[in-house]
Amino acid sequence: MKDITTYSIGELAREFDITTRSIRFYEDQGLLTPTRQGQTRLYTNKDRVRLKLILRGKRLGFSLAETKRLFDLYDMENSSVRQLHTVLELIDDKRASLHQQLEDIKVLLVELGNLEERCRDELRELEQGTPPAVSQESV
Repeated sequence: MKDITTYSIGELAREFDITTRSIRFYEDQGLLTPTRQGQTRLYTNKDRVRLKLILRGKRLGFSLAETKRLFDLYDMENSSVRQLHTVLELIDDKRASLHQQLEDIKVLLVELGNLEERCRDELRELEQGTPPAVSQESV
């Protein structure tokens, strides 16, 4: 019989610097499937790799649903072609979303700059004792 390395929930939590609660949440979402020995969860190297991929995906902005989609695809078939097409599709979607967020942030920064300039002008006028030229409506 092959000796399979297993990990406890605490070992994985320490290794990846996350809480055991997070790991249990990923299990509840169907992303990890540990075996049980009584009340103890035993995670295989497959679970460890998946946890690493979950955390990497989160850093890249992928949702848990997107990550699960990839895991399910991997579990269903051994075809790397379909998996890679799916990953490329997710990357395109994420890139488009990030570009839109970047444009939204640029617009907000311009609006904040304009508001800041109006506030500073009004403050300067108030401190000099002249009536403000900016009305409440323009702020």
